[in-house]
Formats: sequence, structure tokens, C-alpha cells
Amino acid sequence: MEKNTHSVAMGYILWLFGFTGSHRFYYGRPVTGTIWLCTLGLFFIGWIVDLFFIPGMDRKADITYQPGRLDYNVAWILLTFLGIFGVHRMYMGKWITGILYFFTGGFFLVGVAYDYWTLNQQVSEINRALA
Repeated sequence: MEKNTHSVAMGYILWLFGFTGSHRFYYGRPVTGTIWLCTLGLFFIGWIVDLFFIPGMDRKADITYQPGRLDYNVAWILLTFLGIFGVHRMYMGKWITGILYFFTGGFFLVGVAYDYWTLNQQVSEINRALA
């Protein structure tokens, strides 16, 4: 049985904003995601090249991360659009930090940045514990 933790379609949607590194964060590549964020996708050249790398990044993410009850796509959507309110943390069952994020703007955005770097691992650990 093939596990599918991440979506190629979601990767291409995020690629549209790829000059911010969003697709690289989604596929568990926070270092290059940060580089893309700071350099506008390596001056848009890396962003264009990534159009062809997304299927490979998706396969590697599917191998690396644990499938389970928590959906990676839902967690990433919640982090991206409601991260400063901690909704993604509440989705993962981390209610205390979710409420703290709500009242502190995601720990003054530092917590949100941390979650961009580690969300895949957090979801994978929870899915592994629930399996």
C-alpha cells in the first residue's frame, strides 16, 4: 500500500507563490524554503526550475513522513491562513500552545516561523503516536 502524505496538486498551488518558498516548506525543505523566501526564489530562476522538481519532492515527502489521522494538507492550510491564531496547533491537539498563539499573535510570529520549519515533523510524530 502506497502512502500519500502530501499532494502534488497542493505543491503546484503553493508553487504559484513559490518565490516565497511556500512549496519548499510544504515538502519539508525549510532551509531552501528560507533561502527562496529571502531571495525571491533565487531571483525567480530556482522558482521556475522547481516547476519540474515538485513531483520528486512529493515522492520524497511521501516516503519521509508518517501518514495517519492528521492530514498534512489541512495542517498546512491552517498554518498558512490562520497560523497567528494557533488554529493549526489546536487541530494537532496542542490546545495550550494554540490558545497562547491566539493571544500572542503566534508568539509574536516567532512561533509561526518555527512551525513553518517543523510542521511536517510535528504532524508525523503525532500520526506515529496514534498508529
